[in-house]
Amino acid sequence: MSAQPYEYVSLQQYFDLEATSEIKHEYYRGATYAMTGASARHNLIVANIIGLLHSQLRGSPCRVFPSDLRLKIEQTGLYTYPDVSVICGTIQFDAGRQDTVTNPNVLIEVLSPRTENYDRGKKFEHYRTLETLQAYIVVAQDRTHIEQYIRQDEHRWLLVDFFTLDQVVQIDTIDCNLPLADVYEHITFEDEDQ
Repeated sequence: MSAQPYEYVSLQQYFDLEATSEIKHEYYRGATYAMTGASARHNLIVANIIGLLHSQLRGSPCRVFPSDLRLKIEQTGLYTYPDVSVICGTIQFDAGRQDTVTNPNVLIEVLSPRTENYDRGKKFEHYRTLETLQAYIVVAQDRTHIEQYIRQDEHRWLLVDFFTLDQVVQIDTIDCNLPLADVYEHITFEDEDQ
C-alpha cells in the first residue's frame, strides 16, 4: 500500500473508481491506496513465472492469473491485486463480481523497494487468513532470492529460502516447479556475482 490513502470511500465508490481509473487501487476499511507502476524487471519476472506455471498447469484443474484479477480477503476486508494467483477447481467470486475472486491456492508477489516490507508483513497477515491458500511465494527483483511459505498444521507456515540459479522451487500443492534460472531469465543485476 502507498503511505497516503485518499479520503474515506464506500465499497461501491471504490468499485466505481476502479472501473474508470488507469491505475489499480487497494481498498481497506474505507481507504483506497494507489498501487504504483512496476519496473520492467518486475514485469519480466512476473511474465516468466506466469509462463512457467501456465505450461505446467495445462490439463489440470488449476489456472494461473496475472495481477489484473482482484482478490478479496473475506476475513479482513482487504481488496488487492496479487502479482500472480493460482486457483484450483471452481473459481469463487465475490458477491457476483466477475472481477474479484476469494479462493486462491497459491499467491506470488514480486518484491519492490516500496512494497517489500508490506508484502512480507501486513499483506501476508491478510493472506494467511485465506483458508484456501496453501503457498505464498515472494520473489526478490534486485538479487537472486525466493522465499516460499508453505501452510502447515495448526496455523504454522514453513519458510523455505532459495538463493542460487541452480535451485528449483517445488510448489507441491499445484504440482509445479519454478527453476530460479527460468524465473530470472533475461534479468541482470547490478552485482553480477549473483
